[in-house]
Amino acid sequence: MANLVIVESPSKATAIKKYLGSNYKVIASKGHVRDLPKSSLSVDIENGFEAHYINIRGKGDLIKEIRREAKNAKKVFLAPDPDREGEAIAWHLATALGLDPAKTLRVTFNEITPDVVRAAIKSPRAIDMNLVNAQQTRRIWDRVVGYKLSPYLWKSVKNGLSAGRVQSVASRIIVDREEEIRAFKPEEYWTIDAALGAGDKSFTVRFYGNVDGKIKLPDEVSANFVVNAVAGKDFTVKSVKRATRQKLPAPPFTTSTMQQEASRKLGFQSQRIMRVAQELYEGVNVGTENGGVQGLITYMRTDSLRVSVDAQNAARELIAAKYGEACCPKTPRTYKARAGAQDAHEAIRPANVALDPAKVHKYLTIDQYRLYKLIWERFVASQMESATLNTLSLELEAAGYIFRASGYSVAFPGYMAVYEESEEEDARADAHGEQRDLRIPDLEEGACISAQSVTPQCHFTEPPARYTEASLIKFLDEKGIGRPSTYNTIITTIVSRNYVTRDGKSLVPTPLGEVTTKLMKENFSDIVDYAFTAQMETELDEIEEGNAEMTAVLEKFWQGFSKELAKAEETIGKGDFRLPVEETDIICDKCGAKMVIKNGRYGKFAACPNYPTCKNTKPLEAEKPQEVVQKEEKKEPVVADFKCEACGADMVQRTGRYGTFFACSQYPACNFTKQKTKELDVPCPKCQSKILIKTGRNKTVFYSCERYPECDFSSWDMPVAQTCPDCGKMLFRKKGKALLVCHDKDCGYRCEVEETQDSVESEA
Repeated sequence: MANLVIVESPSKATAIKKYLGSNYKVIASKGHVRDLPKSSLSVDIENGFEAHYINIRGKGDLIKEIRREAKNAKKVFLAPDPDREGEAIAWHLATALGLDPAKTLRVTFNEITPDVVRAAIKSPRAIDMNLVNAQQTRRIWDRVVGYKLSPYLWKSVKNGLSAGRVQSVASRIIVDREEEIRAFKPEEYWTIDAALGAGDKSFTVRFYGNVDGKIKLPDEVSANFVVNAVAGKDFTVKSVKRATRQKLPAPPFTTSTMQQEASRKLGFQSQRIMRVAQELYEGVNVGTENGGVQGLITYMRTDSLRVSVDAQNAARELIAAKYGEACCPKTPRTYKARAGAQDAHEAIRPANVALDPAKVHKYLTIDQYRLYKLIWERFVASQMESATLNTLSLELEAAGYIFRASGYSVAFPGYMAVYEESEEEDARADAHGEQRDLRIPDLEEGACISAQSVTPQCHFTEPPARYTEASLIKFLDEKGIGRPSTYNTIITTIVSRNYVTRDGKSLVPTPLGEVTTKLMKENFSDIVDYAFTAQMETELDEIEEGNAEMTAVLEKFWQGFSKELAKAEETIGKGDFRLPVEETDIICDKCGAKMVIKNGRYGKFAACPNYPTCKNTKPLEAEKPQEVVQKEEKKEPVVADFKCEACGADMVQRTGRYGTFFACSQYPACNFTKQKTKELDVPCPKCQSKILIKTGRNKTVFYSCERYPECDFSSWDMPVAQTCPDCGKMLFRKKGKALLVCHDKDCGYRCEVEETQDSVESEA
């Protein structure tokens, strides 16, 4: 009779099965098996917030299979991920399988490697109900807030909206920043740079002030006054300060810093980062010479900076061998996490530092390799010697005015030979900041140098930058809003619900997001208050640590929230929370009003503003008169920005029975054609290449990998930038239905969504 090990994902099951051998059977629950039903509140507020869970739809056959295996097993080990969510999954599994939680064996793996997996199996524990109750409290909070607030939004703004506990705060953060940007008034200021010396000995200094201190130059007049004063004058060296300083390496990654750095350096969105990190944690086949299937990184949901002694020693051995003894500090480096950080798991690091990125490159996808390389380099650098910098500060005087220059050069690279932390995208360059590798000739105090040129330049102060995913995650982390495991979900949710949209890397609030945030701030100030939300997260931590009781925390929250609900109910209809109306030049032919743009199931259309009195609607592009059509047909064809692959001639745009395509301009001598396609901002689930939006017969839209036929992925359903909460695979929007389904047919995950047609389909 074999032992049964139940994990969350099939990929993790494959790796663990290899390590445990024939006496163990490993199967996957594919995420949660029980949850609150979508059709009702399912939380009995009057009776201690009792939650009424049901088996998730589509998981019935899987639960029966696991129950059958558990009944025949000698022992049952529950091994979901080592966090609150994983502990709750273990508890739900024990309940669904009819196991006694007190006698159920719970095991956790901080990394999926042979030694760690075998050691965990030898040291099982009971299910930690403090962790379970912390997860339940969060789930009940989110359900109560969502169900109680959403109807209010429907009555005040529009139908179909939904509110979230942390998502509403994230929307407010982005809206508040947008309001700061609109209110910002740029101020003029000037700088003056003087080019000194000649030839190889030339360098630049910047105006600072006078002997009494710094002077601001608010306009051209004040700038020109200084320029005229120093024109033709020699610059006298007042001081030359040379020093040496140490630059410390950055600590290993937490979830938050990994998401920030991968966003800045790799350009990945948070959802993509966490999906790839999950793959690296659960296991990848890196070839028989490297040990076959194994997890490449430690658990990726953590805010701890702790590193095991074994990992430190392995890193130090590698550093000494690969980079030299001088790069290895005398004592191992340790880092102190911020106050309130959870220390249950180590920092994110390579599971086996000896597997450097070059060794496993050919076995990884492009995304896996790039993220693994980032994690590996950051960890190795964190255990290396500091860099030594030679700094130089120079001060010169001309006509009573002071000019300065400062910079540094690298004397000993230390950790910088492996990795350097990136800077914030919205960081403004300091007008008097250091320049790297600044070359200044060997000067002595009192030396006089002539100026080649003295150049004034006008600048304007800039507004605060919009949040990117990286800077938003940093803000959430610093304020204690949400937890590392939730940042990805928070951002994905506010974008998918159209409260926020992406403009390049920037996150911009939509009119819907601004109106909803205004409503929330006026009626539910606690829900969108930064400090209040952070305090709620602290209370979850206290429940996890056994210092607070679940029901008491929920009762305390409900006392304040119910009062806000009652007060808001009295003000429904009194506030102005209407969405801005976008007018058109189309006149309603029934009542003469100027029509407005509305969003419907099949995209945008023009509607009469006097609805429901007048229900007239029109497509946004009215039929063109025949003479206009004939005139347009005589226009020169649109020439593509690529050449014919058969003969090298220009390609021109044509329209056929299946839509727009490109044809060789030498037709009929050359009959080469190419379909006109658009790119979908979602990676191919098979090879991570781009997905193209194509048009088939009867102008039917479908989706195909750009590498076809090398990659045979194609689908009538639209891939979306969301992953299945059960198994981590990509989700697809069912064609013609308000339904998301998992790409893995064996998973069976289905989720209803707002019934609107994606703009990408209507564009195609």
